Amino acid sequence: MKHFLFRFGMAALLLLNAPVFAHDHEHSHDSVGPAVLSLNKGMKWSTDESLRLGMVRIRDALVLDMPAIRAGSISTVQLGALGDKVNAAIGSIFQNCKLEPQADAMLHLVLAEIMAGADVLAKATSPEAGNEGANRVARALDNYQTYFEHPGWAGLK
Repeated sequence: MKHFLFRFGMAALLLLNAPVFAHDHEHSHDSVGPAVLSLNKGMKWSTDESLRLGMVRIRDALVLDMPAIRAGSISTVQLGALGDKVNAAIGSIFQNCKLEPQADAMLHLVLAEIMAGADVLAKATSPEAGNEGANRVARALDNYQTYFEHPGWAGLK
């Protein structure tokens, strides 16, 4: 039930096109952040260890299943499991990540796209749908690489 409520709340916020999400941070979300990804005065946004760990988990899960997704040989059960892995990593990021407010607002834009891709993966009824979900997550990971400082980050390649 907790997972359902979390997902329902996140979906409601996405529908409202809100770039800030409910999670436990020490800062306030009184002002709405920007709706478009941008750099921090020309520099990448800083990250913390919990964010970096969560993003590595998402990337690694996707990399592991990407050959089967691309080949169309992945089952819907495997796609659902991948969606669950991605969602678990996002949940951990929301619970543990402590960024300054502007970086946090930018991160939410990336995570919203990852969540959308994870939802497609979790509900996929065909390898083609799984490919669509994986591509959404991959694009979001590319944006993470472009906009966030993550030493040693290796993209999907």
